[in-house]
Amino acid sequence: MISPVKENFLREQILRLGVREEDITEKFVRSRGPGGQNVNKVSTCVHLKHLPTGIEVKCQEGRSQAQNRLLARQILLNKIEAVFSKNVSEEKSRLEKIRRQSRKRSLRAKIKILESKRRHSMKKSFRARVSEFSE
Repeated sequence: MISPVKENFLREQILRLGVREEDITEKFVRSRGPGGQNVNKVSTCVHLKHLPTGIEVKCQEGRSQAQNRLLARQILLNKIEAVFSKNVSEEKSRLEKIRRQSRKRSLRAKIKILESKRRHSMKKSFRARVSEFSE
């Protein structure tokens, strides 16, 4: 039995992410591993796939199908949220990079760059051929 609190939390997370139930395919398959007769007879393993993103989740941690459905949905929503937050952070960093590129340099930075150019010029001038002095 799944508590109503967990179900409500799951519904809120689905609404917050904007995931539709129609976008999720759900299959029930038999679990693997230890568990004896229950594992062999009952399809407690839940396989979820979110069609728009292609994210797949398989859950067989609990003994009941209802428990595995809840866990699988939570895992799926966490993965979807990670993908969305990654896209958002990439967009933010791209915009910040554009802002930095278009920002004017400060006076101190300009002076520092000019000084560096002068030093580089002096270094190069010392490498030039020595001309003969006519006295």
